[in-house]
Amino acid sequence: MPEPGDVIITRVKFTDREDSKVRPALILFEEMGNLVIAGITTNTGMKGIPISSGEGAAQDSVIKLNYIFTVTNEAIIKTVFRLSKEKKRMVLEELVKRLEALKT
Repeated sequence: MPEPGDVIITRVKFTDREDSKVRPALILFEEMGNLVIAGITTNTGMKGIPISSGEGAAQDSVIKLNYIFTVTNEAIIKTVFRLSKEKKRMVLEELVKRLEALKT
């Protein structure tokens, strides 16, 4: 079973259509059979956490923390690799920074 910090390939359903697309994503957490994930793009010009082919990505990519959604375990096609502790810490710190606005 995939765990938080795993980079997966998953089927993502569109909210405005019936079809889906196969995309890479980072598992943030699991709850009751649902996985909350952050999308990953190969467009390295986008804002986010960079991951490289040397870390296990098929090619240099960016974890997009502004693109978070939920999929079921059944939507997962495969697990590709697990982020390093340092990279997971970077993801956590960036998420916390973005959620700081909830304090006010």
